[in-house]
Amino acid sequence: MVATPAWPPASLPRLYVDRELAEGLALTLDGPQAHYLSAVMRLGAGDRVKLFDDISGEWLAEINEAGKKKLSVTVAERLRPREPVPDLWLLFAPIKRGRIDWLIEKATEMGVARLVPVITQRTIVDRLNRERLFAHAVEAAEQCERTALPELAEAQKLAALLRAWPETRSLYFADEEGGERLTASPGPAAILIGPEGGFTDEERSAIRALPQSRRVSLGPRILRADTAALAAISLWMATAGDW
Repeated sequence: MVATPAWPPASLPRLYVDRELAEGLALTLDGPQAHYLSAVMRLGAGDRVKLFDDISGEWLAEINEAGKKKLSVTVAERLRPREPVPDLWLLFAPIKRGRIDWLIEKATEMGVARLVPVITQRTIVDRLNRERLFAHAVEAAEQCERTALPELAEAQKLAALLRAWPETRSLYFADEEGGERLTASPGPAAILIGPEGGFTDEERSAIRALPQSRRVSLGPRILRADTAALAAISLWMATAGDW
């Protein structure tokens, strides 16, 4: 017996759109998205694409007209709702370009709900291109079949962040001086990763003074900031996330 092929096929192009989708909705794709579909993928009228909006989920859409700069599509049916996301924030001191792009991509793939750049006394990079970082998150979600995007917060100074910290959210602080093994408990949580030069003694004391903070160790080896972030996310997801 010949197997029935999956529909829609997983190979269909998949794109994020920044408006809520619904059955029968007509919309126009332009710019890089239109170029990708028409010039790179060579799609035309009658071809199908997958779209997701970070609100209602993933949808199947059909191309009505295809030009070099614009495509008109109609949303046909919803394939699946927006995925549930574990309530985990990643707080990180910005690092140099390239490595921070990689961090944003991998945190998105792993299911982090919110990304918060934190400015510390030893942070080297204090200006971020949020549009570029968001584009990396979108690309990661498109490629990894995610229907949800992480929220990308504005950069905040560490002191201000600690002053306004939510009472019900645990803060797992990767302390270079050591701590308990990271075994997470269910509930809202955040992981704080410092800059490549580490936290100052003053900052470390302020973090430790926060009632919701928990000093954790990521093992006996010194990890780079981006590696430490992914290691901590993995440990949390394995014990309290959706892994």
